[in-house]
Formats: sequence, C-alpha cells, structure tokens
Amino acid sequence: MVSSTPRFNAYNAYKSVYGPKYHYQPNFKGFTATQATRLGFGIGKYGAAALVAVLFLASGIPRVHKDVLSHVPVVGKLTEKPTVPESDNPF
Repeated sequence: MVSSTPRFNAYNAYKSVYGPKYHYQPNFKGFTATQATRLGFGIGKYGAAALVAVLFLASGIPRVHKDVLSHVPVVGKLTEKPTVPESDNPF
C-alpha cells in the first residue's frame, strides 16, 4: 500500500525573522478599521464646522437663541442681551 506524502509548501518551509510579518487584517468590503477611523474624524471636522456655521447664522432667530444658545455653558453668558433701562430707551 502506498502512503501519501505531505505536499511540500515552499511558503511555510522557512520563514525568516527578518522578513515581512504578514497577518490577516480584518476588513468590511475593503475598508479597514484604520481607514474608517480616519474617514470618521475627517467627516467629523467638516460636520463640526457646519454646525458652528449654522448656529452662527441662526443666532438671530429668537427661538434658537432661547432654546439652544442660552443652554450652552460657555456661550450662554455671551449671548445674553444687555437690558437697557426705560429711561435710556429713545422709543
């Protein structure tokens, strides 16, 4: 009876300690976790800038001023309108 000999695999035969360290990198449809994190931070920066722009443009609307901007800890004190006494009001 002839026994089968194991195949010789040249890739696994010798692995140098100085050679490249190949390993499996998990991905989802070609996107790795590093790429997703980098993309998320990039989109987050543009999203934060857009949010600041929208709040700046909408700050003149009384509802936004009262409901949103007055509840932000640092910005709330800065957005308060000074009260003018009735004696100084020309109208």
